[in-house]
Amino acid sequence: MSSIYFIGMGGTAMASVAVALSRSGHAVSGSDTALYPPMSDYLAQHRIACHTDFDPENLIEDRPDTVVVGNAVSRGNPELEFALNEHLRLVSMPEIVRRHFIEGNKSVVIAGTHGKTTTTSLTAWLFECGSLKPGFLIGGIAENFQAGCRASGKNGTGFFVTEGDEYDTAFFDKRSKFLHYRPDIAVINNMEFDHADIFDSIEDIRKSFRQFVNLIPSRGVLLLNGHDENACLAGRQAFCPVERFGFSPEYEWAATEVSHAPEGVSFTLRHRGNDAWRLRIEQFGNHNVLNSLAAIAAACHGGVAIETIREGLLTFKRPRRRMETVGEFPGGITLIDDFAHHPTAIVATLESLRQRWPRRRIIACFEPRSNTSTRAVFQHDLESSFRDADIVVLGRVHRPERYDESERLDTGALAEAIERSGKTVFRGGSSKTDDYPRDIARFLCSTMRPGDLVVLLSNGSFNGLKTLLTESFRGKS
Repeated sequence: MSSIYFIGMGGTAMASVAVALSRSGHAVSGSDTALYPPMSDYLAQHRIACHTDFDPENLIEDRPDTVVVGNAVSRGNPELEFALNEHLRLVSMPEIVRRHFIEGNKSVVIAGTHGKTTTTSLTAWLFECGSLKPGFLIGGIAENFQAGCRASGKNGTGFFVTEGDEYDTAFFDKRSKFLHYRPDIAVINNMEFDHADIFDSIEDIRKSFRQFVNLIPSRGVLLLNGHDENACLAGRQAFCPVERFGFSPEYEWAATEVSHAPEGVSFTLRHRGNDAWRLRIEQFGNHNVLNSLAAIAAACHGGVAIETIREGLLTFKRPRRRMETVGEFPGGITLIDDFAHHPTAIVATLESLRQRWPRRRIIACFEPRSNTSTRAVFQHDLESSFRDADIVVLGRVHRPERYDESERLDTGALAEAIERSGKTVFRGGSSKTDDYPRDIARFLCSTMRPGDLVVLLSNGSFNGLKTLLTESFRGKS
């Protein structure tokens, strides 16, 4: 076995792959400067050494055979510069996943702008319920497995289920990650403009997805959200069978007679308009019905029986930070953490919360943190994204110095636009005193009513707001 070093180990996928390689017998170490839960806890739990700075001495000390370079690592990083000067063996994370986990197995790849982590987690769980012992790579900690990555239990004859990200691979490979994963069963759940730091337009994204579709062998299958125009356009390029899923009876995999209830969503699954089964998921919102249809279709193509799928749906646990209930606090206050940061994902999250709790007051706390949400590109889309929230809290734009003022999301203008719709809005970090995000915690504690639901919407740490609110709410009587 080899020794492998990860530059930028704190990323969700990087940490998960590091742990999986360690469990496969490799000596693994790495570094990062921005470690926070759950991945910091995950690495510590598996005793993976992670240096808390980027220093060439780390590489000299650990003497790795291979250096994995995260896609957030760019030229100028001291460890990367040392590795280049010393001609150390450099690989990307997708490349090492393909070599160590995918090759020899049947590859199932879940792609799309939204819903990848939940759909990939559910797909892997349904394969697990079918005794197929799949390997997987998920952009989060899958609660059913307590892991984000593992090797196939039938390596060489099994399945590997991958969350197929369209983001670029590494500083030396600007292709989308999913182009490394060679899918046999592929899913495109949806396709919208995102990742404005690497894509200039929706056409650039369409091009990348067309390349992904072109990798599917003729014996494979492409599963598409039939309601998504861009996904369907990509499917026209396929050399393999194409099957659609959605709410139309015309689709090969259709959910009809959909019923929402406090305990989840029930629907009738119809396959090619003939066979029908009544299924239930302990999730909420139509977007999770679509996620489930994609996972069900993939599992059926993998040979999992429908009765096994029915049981698997009921035992599935959402991955962390996907509608994760952080806690229930005095006065019936609920704190939820969710990864939503794109306008469409924010709408879907808040809609599902409103469907589940129609009478509760919803307070949405949004942190513009991703490389797209911090830019002005979604300025107007975000104005209408909070319609199912009663109160909106806007966090600071993360690292605003990266952009000129004209290119940066204007949270002041966004707050004014949302207020015009009749909602109460609080803008964190807007006062002269630098006590962010404690100012948000104070506002919430002064505004809370019994039964309120607070949801954090961010793809990052929100400057530790979750921990701060947990402490504040516990002390609130």
